[in-house]
Amino acid sequence: MRWVALTAVAPVAWGTNYFVTHEFLPADRPLYGAALRALPAGLALLALCRQRPRGVWWGRSAVLGFLNMSVFFVLVYAASQLLPTSVASTVMAMSPLTMMLIAWPLLSERPRTAHLAGAAVGFAGVCLMLLTGADGVSVPGVLASAAAMLVSSFGHILSKRWSGGADVLASTAWQLTAGGVILLPVAAVMEGSAPALPPSTLLAFGYVALVATALAFVAWFTGLRQLPAGTVGLIGLLNPVTGVLLGTAVAGEVVTAQQLCGLVLVLAGVALGRPRLADRRASSPVSPRPVPGECPAGARSIRKPP
Repeated sequence: MRWVALTAVAPVAWGTNYFVTHEFLPADRPLYGAALRALPAGLALLALCRQRPRGVWWGRSAVLGFLNMSVFFVLVYAASQLLPTSVASTVMAMSPLTMMLIAWPLLSERPRTAHLAGAAVGFAGVCLMLLTGADGVSVPGVLASAAAMLVSSFGHILSKRWSGGADVLASTAWQLTAGGVILLPVAAVMEGSAPALPPSTLLAFGYVALVATALAFVAWFTGLRQLPAGTVGLIGLLNPVTGVLLGTAVAGEVVTAQQLCGLVLVLAGVALGRPRLADRRASSPVSPRPVPGECPAGARSIRKPP
């Protein structure tokens, strides 16, 4: 299904983001790191959509930008620097279940049994792939990763609830720009002057901003509009899968039989949450019923001849 494939672009890109942040970005500047991820991505999307917020979207953009971009990016940046990719990805693998539970009261999307089973199977697969009994895990790093998971889950469901009235490209641009604008003065106060960045770091920031942020969030928010939140959350399990495959391709790591079994479980969890016809109808936008006495939108008024 094309919406599933498009949504999968996001977790695959985010799976590479952990590696790039850990290997190439400065560890001591999380606020500037988050700002340099959000603001260039937002400005790039603004240049494409050429729209500014209208009406309630000024406030919504600020709230969603603060949750989905400002707070989330800082927490993910800190978690990426404090934890191995495997541990950070394992904590974030709880997001499908969290999104389902938040979507229940906010969107009236009751979790299906298949979604819950998929979340359990997928989480078991992530643990099997990534938990190898590593010592010295940073408690602040785990807390940062868990907080990032909770904040992003709530922010993404809120984005789906408020999705009407603006197209995906524009609303994503507004959120990213707002998040970056919020972060810049805070970074200047807390971290001093902006760091001098060598060319390799600038290239890494360019990848993070344009691919792992601008492209990824447009794909993710499009999926949230077209698919049930439970299905989108399960697609997010491809994030740690990408981390394992990236380690194999770049670092020359050997995939073990345990990791292969975990990979199969993750893919099975994603498959369990695949959308049914009823889900697609439920998540499709519903045209409001006309109010009695009002003309339908776009209809021409007809005057009776005298």
